[in-house]
Amino acid sequence: MPIDADRLGAIATGRSTYDDWRQAHPVPVVTGYHVRDIAAVETAPWPWKGGAGAFLDLEGTGEKNDGYVLDIAPGRSTNPMKHMYEELVYVVAGRGATSVWLDPSDKRTFEWHAGSLFAIPLNASYQHHNASGADTARVLAVTSAPLIINLFHNLDFVYNCPFDFRDRFNGDDDFFSGAGRALEGRVWDTNFVADVDQLPLILWDERGKGSTNRMIELADSSMCAHVSEFAVGRYKKAHRHGPGAHVVILSGEGYTLMWPEGGEPQRFDWGPGSLVVPPNMWYHQHFNVGDRPAKYLALRWNSAKYKVFADTGIAEDVKHGGNQIETADEDPRIREMFEAALASRGVTVAQ
Repeated sequence: MPIDADRLGAIATGRSTYDDWRQAHPVPVVTGYHVRDIAAVETAPWPWKGGAGAFLDLEGTGEKNDGYVLDIAPGRSTNPMKHMYEELVYVVAGRGATSVWLDPSDKRTFEWHAGSLFAIPLNASYQHHNASGADTARVLAVTSAPLIINLFHNLDFVYNCPFDFRDRFNGDDDFFSGAGRALEGRVWDTNFVADVDQLPLILWDERGKGSTNRMIELADSSMCAHVSEFAVGRYKKAHRHGPGAHVVILSGEGYTLMWPEGGEPQRFDWGPGSLVVPPNMWYHQHFNVGDRPAKYLALRWNSAKYKVFADTGIAEDVKHGGNQIETADEDPRIREMFEAALASRGVTVAQ
């Protein structure tokens, strides 16, 4: 889609190429720090995509990545497309299939449903299909479009580059159905997760007693994901990192505190379907105040195999050069707020 804007005007107002590109799309833009319910985000017709959508331009992206929701009408398919930025896709609702190809006569098609997670191989062509004749399917996508569009500021290159990244996707029959493999450090390397809520997790006490986690590598991308769970009456240690981690609540009830160093924490309540994106190097901390374990999916930068930004040491004590505040060093008000929230719901603090 060409940019219908005077580039000198963009320079004068400080807009980026990505700003211009996004403003050319006639869909809503959701801003702020969090979304209370992804399923409730209002969408509008998006002819370019062949569905209805909305951008999720939350403060924490830092224009390093972006998010959008896309609705696919019953029995319909999206428009085929390809692009030079990475894209992670989480299925919010519905069931369907996606076709991916380098050669249009040789497509690989796999099925998905609510809770599925996959990545579009870089610059491969793809198309989503809604398998239901009655219900709309909704997907959440997180992409590296802002970084790539701003870096090259040439949309013809971004959307029409003929190069095939066969080292990432070579049309293998089992690309989206093959068995994944476990890598060191709680990492699961795969191209498709049928249901992220069923992914086996591994203990990671360093992020909070009883916390479990699994890192997910997808389609040899530099973007990746992880799933974390923490028990009833517990919370995660405060930590900080770079921008763009889209945290999707899968289950549980709670809240997140976020604050810049030296600033006052801001509270954002959440439940299943909520989305939180912590800003660049803001401390943030997740609290489970419900009567069942809380679980979330984070779609983010910095895969274990292909680093893009510096590792921020999220599980290392800030006193030793890392970016995690240990429980003994946190502001006492944080614990007091948590205990009050639990007491109001009749939930006991875990020991």
